[in-house]
Amino acid sequence: MSDTQDFDVVVIGAGPAGYHAAIRAAQLGLKVACIDAGIGKDGKPALGGTCLRIGCIPSKALLDSSRQFWNMGHIFDQHGISFEKPNMDVPTMIGRKDKIVKQFTGGIAALFKANKITTFYGFGQLQPGNIVSVKQHDGSTVLLKGTNVIIAAGSDSIELPFAKFGEHIVDNVGALDFESTPKRLGVIGAGVIGLELGSVWNRLGAQVTILEALPTFLAAVDAEVAKVAAREFKKQGLDIKLGCKVSATEVKKDGVHVTYNDGKADQELVVDKLLVCVGRRPATKGLLADGTGVKLDARGMVEVDEHCHTGVDGVWAVGDAVRGPMLAHKGFEEGIAVAELIAGLPGHVNYDTIPWVIYTEPEIAWVGKTEEQLKAEGIPYKAGSFPFAAVGRAVAMAEPAGFVKVLAHAETDTVLGMHLIGANVSELVHEGVLTMEFKGSADDLARICHAHPSLSEAVHDAAMAVHKRAIHKAN
Repeated sequence: MSDTQDFDVVVIGAGPAGYHAAIRAAQLGLKVACIDAGIGKDGKPALGGTCLRIGCIPSKALLDSSRQFWNMGHIFDQHGISFEKPNMDVPTMIGRKDKIVKQFTGGIAALFKANKITTFYGFGQLQPGNIVSVKQHDGSTVLLKGTNVIIAAGSDSIELPFAKFGEHIVDNVGALDFESTPKRLGVIGAGVIGLELGSVWNRLGAQVTILEALPTFLAAVDAEVAKVAAREFKKQGLDIKLGCKVSATEVKKDGVHVTYNDGKADQELVVDKLLVCVGRRPATKGLLADGTGVKLDARGMVEVDEHCHTGVDGVWAVGDAVRGPMLAHKGFEEGIAVAELIAGLPGHVNYDTIPWVIYTEPEIAWVGKTEEQLKAEGIPYKAGSFPFAAVGRAVAMAEPAGFVKVLAHAETDTVLGMHLIGANVSELVHEGVLTMEFKGSADDLARICHAHPSLSEAVHDAAMAVHKRAIHKAN
């Protein structure tokens, strides 16, 4: 074991929260070390965490590839484009995804080098006194002393006791690497991961059945948005069964046998592959040695205050390992905020304006309160909505599904939420984020000139509709 190496900041984890914290701290002149245990498909260390290696980036690569394939068979004919029967080479699609992942994980390594961040590849454990013990991949151990330590350990997929991961039962990692399109794909959980990866393989020809335990589809989403989403997904062939609780699985010669109860009786579903995506848990097992003073809650999350401080001098925690939504961009902002706080600067994250996106087709995005939440909280509001079917650009793109809804306070007109479903709404939602961040009103948004023709006109008209002055629809 080597002597202790001293740093101003030691970051445990190089996922979205960790690498942002490390880079921002280095920009501010601090001596930084970052520890990460990630291994790429080539067996070599790979920075970037779940998001870059096995989450956000690779899933979007497959979503884009599968969408191109789907459009060839379902939309191109509307444009007058015809061709022989399209074919998808799955290994090539997976190879493209892997290349993109390698590009971005390598990009993080290059940024670390440019910012003079010392990288350690292995598993870090916090010891008392802000010491971090790193068991490196080569079996050796090094000790790092940090004036400040930032825990950014990320999260792992939750494994069900009756559905252990293997060749036929997989989590998101396995579903990103199928060698061919399964004829029958079962999905447990109709959340973000289930819908996105279910969409990928459905577009490529799999018969996809999604089993959701809750009786309500996309309960966290605006009810009108969820209704439109359910309709569009059904048209695409996704079979989503609500109120279905899975109790057992068994791998047999003819496939994976899934036993579930639909609220009336036990049923059985037989599939070739089963994707389990029932949530994620913080990757904090083994992270803390005895005596650190850092506390974990009942879910295994690191307990922190509003500034991501653990209560132990110099120890912070960010990202999926702490309270709040498990979103990469939430981790980005927390990592930067903590680095700035350490450097003596103001650091802040506005959790009320964090956007959410589901990258299905159509996309779903939102920020702020839903109508259901506003009603429950007794907040007076006005709503304005506008359909993409009345937007020239959307119709010209053959993407008329969906709408934009703006919610504003009935008395002050301050924007309280924006809810969207449609093409490219992952980009449009930030009009709502920006307006809310600057405490803007629906009238402010309505009086901002939007380019024509563009999808953003739906936002403009929805804001105008709050006060019943939308031009392109009856009020």
